[in-house]
Amino acid sequence: MRVEMWTDVACPWCYVGREHFKKGLAAFAHRDRVEVVHRSFELNPQAENGTVPIIDAVAAQYGRTREQQVAREEQAAAMANAVGLEFRIGGRVFGNTFDVHRLSHFAATRGLQGGFLDLAFRVNFAEEASIYDRETLVRLAVEAGLAEAEVREVLDAPDAYADDVRSDQRLAAELGANAVPFFVLDRRYGMSGVQSPETFTRALEEAWTDTAAA
Repeated sequence: MRVEMWTDVACPWCYVGREHFKKGLAAFAHRDRVEVVHRSFELNPQAENGTVPIIDAVAAQYGRTREQQVAREEQAAAMANAVGLEFRIGGRVFGNTFDVHRLSHFAATRGLQGGFLDLAFRVNFAEEASIYDRETLVRLAVEAGLAEAEVREVLDAPDAYADDVRSDQRLAAELGANAVPFFVLDRRYGMSGVQSPETFTRALEEAWTDTAAA
């Protein structure tokens, strides 16, 4: 079975949703037969990097007051904490995650994509280090096991893995995804938003049964 997962490292609901999926997958009897494919989705492709605090930027983007956006951050933090994830409120900045996605695809060529994304989410939400800062990206990529010289080469070449990112985003659009997290099971079932681990387990079981019967 193949599960395709579209996320953006800037998205707090992706941070939580990925963890819920992992827990749901861990409870699935055939988990060792599941291939997880990480796909790219940019929430803010036109954004400038590291210029505006995330709460102010997102509040303006969606027409909310600052207090309303803080409340949403607190809700996301509570959900993250409930599954053992650290989530700091208030220190992140708004930006464009295209370089993170390019590095994610490079990490995939080395079999390190999942670990790289785990670190990128942690750096953004638990450490509040800027994922738009080149040296931060180099640090987390090396921590994930990638060679520093190769990471810098990718970052120095704006077109490196850019087509892979755009291809993922075109596919998401073709499948009807306009928000993340978004999950597709064997190209039969689509799931969006932060589902419970139990919901993921049931969906995997249903997809497995249907695929076996096909």
